[in-house]
Amino acid sequence: MTSTELCFTSAVDLGSLIRAGRLSPVEVCEAILARVERLNSRLQAFLTVTPELARAGARAAEARARIGALRGPLDGIPYSLKDLEPTAGVRTTFGSRWFADHVPAESGVVATRLTAAGGVLLGKTNTPQFGHKDSCDNLLGPPCLNPWRLGRTSGGSSGGAASAVAAGLGPVAHGTDGGGSVRIPAALCGVVGMKPSFGRVPLYPAADYWSARNHHGVLARSVRDAALVLDAMTGPDPRDPLSIDRAPSLLAACEGDLRGLTVVWSADLGYVPVDPEVRDVAQAAARRFGELGARVEARDPGWPDPGPFHKVLCDVANAARHAERAAQRPDWIEPSLMRMVEDGLRASGVDHARASAARSVFYDRAHRFFETCDLLVTPQQPVGAWCADPGPGPHQGPTSIGGRATPSIFDRLGFTFPFNLTGHPAISVPCGFTAEGLPVGLQIVGRWRADGAVLRAAAAFEALQPWAGCRPTLD
Repeated sequence: MTSTELCFTSAVDLGSLIRAGRLSPVEVCEAILARVERLNSRLQAFLTVTPELARAGARAAEARARIGALRGPLDGIPYSLKDLEPTAGVRTTFGSRWFADHVPAESGVVATRLTAAGGVLLGKTNTPQFGHKDSCDNLLGPPCLNPWRLGRTSGGSSGGAASAVAAGLGPVAHGTDGGGSVRIPAALCGVVGMKPSFGRVPLYPAADYWSARNHHGVLARSVRDAALVLDAMTGPDPRDPLSIDRAPSLLAACEGDLRGLTVVWSADLGYVPVDPEVRDVAQAAARRFGELGARVEARDPGWPDPGPFHKVLCDVANAARHAERAAQRPDWIEPSLMRMVEDGLRASGVDHARASAARSVFYDRAHRFFETCDLLVTPQQPVGAWCADPGPGPHQGPTSIGGRATPSIFDRLGFTFPFNLTGHPAISVPCGFTAEGLPVGLQIVGRWRADGAVLRAAAAFEALQPWAGCRPTLD
């Protein structure tokens, strides 16, 4: 196996080879670190690389492998953490100048669990400041780029994670998703991105445990790799009052076909602007679920656009957390985040309460819809990756999609944020390419806490229409 082949080998296969004594975790680690050293200056996928920590972790895993004491299937597997996850002793910037040199004393839940599972930490991946938008640039340095087209964005806010996985800079990566931040870059970079059910992976530390929109998730090049990592991340923690019980093995849930399931395909949920080329690629993929034994219907879910009240919730949250910083150092706040802070400050307490009440109504509508089907399938991103240059104003990204104006970030999130509001599990999987050669993602959403069904559907689709052999040309 060449070094490049090793860098693109799945985490599941790497683990099998390590357990069989046919591959050293140190060999894997060195191959990936060499690729990170060679490509990260072009991609800006990592904000901080931790080579010595990775080598120490790989040596420890190798020692455990020699005596048959591996901690589990993730032991010895390289991974990365999004730079919103505190990591004890490792620079954690949150993509912000205020934390450019911040080194936490305590790790978050995910960092702690992946370390305990024997994972080999490669470093911290790029993110927009405080993860506030769907592209991956900040004021710390150059933007993170898309491996498929270096002038385009990797997406956000887990853009560094998606870029790294797509480019072979580690088989798996942690991400966070408050409005689509795992699924968006997964779609734009042509990898898998899973947002599990809300509470499946605990949030600690967290600025607001009760807002119930932010999810930890995972990015990978295969569905089973994503499930493997999620198995190590899930399970309750008393420090998160909304965390839920551990699910049965998510990796095992990937087995099986879709016989007996009802899958609903919606091209636009009834209101989301979509590029016609993206819609057609995703629709062709959705039709293939019939080949997997499912009954496929085309219809919209029938709920009204939740965008207006979602924007209020997001803007108020950003204003509450960042208004003081914005007043102190406005030059350290990008125009896109400043616009959210200003809009949030203009909202009243009554506005926020009404938005919260509208969210409850929306959840009821979504729950009733999923009583009529098992899975909802949609395009993931309504457009391919746009220019990575943030530009001078607050409106980075396409100003129109499918002939409709999309002047703000929120206009591009229509397929993702609804399921942060409801907490339903959702995954983005690659389903094709545009004429420009940019990846297109397909979103699969499941019923309340039906993470296993979502993974099974994604794995079955992956077997029918495999994507692992599609790699960006960087070498």
